[in-house]
Amino acid sequence: MRSARVTVTPPEELVREIDRAERNRSKFVLEAVSRAIDRRRRDDLRRSLREPHREAEEYAALGMDEWQRTLPDEDAASLVDLRAGRAVKWKRGTGWVLSAACP
Repeated sequence: MRSARVTVTPPEELVREIDRAERNRSKFVLEAVSRAIDRRRRDDLRRSLREPHREAEEYAALGMDEWQRTLPDEDAASLVDLRAGRAVKWKRGTGWVLSAACP
């Protein structure tokens, strides 16, 4: 991965705390930023699952069979195996729940 230079000017006390925790400031900051980005991605995913986009609700309402029919032939066979996993449906306010057809 290519690197890019970023200038950050934190308060002196924070720099002292970083120096106490790690000799390599760049490494410390890189790890902290990576964790923050991962956390935000997880938060975004959770938010999306709680409040899905309209398109996601439309696809969920169609069901897997109908959605699979919308895919190009070469993708439909390789992306979706209807025998795998468990059948679920989207329930507004609750999220994904097992379909009534599931044992």
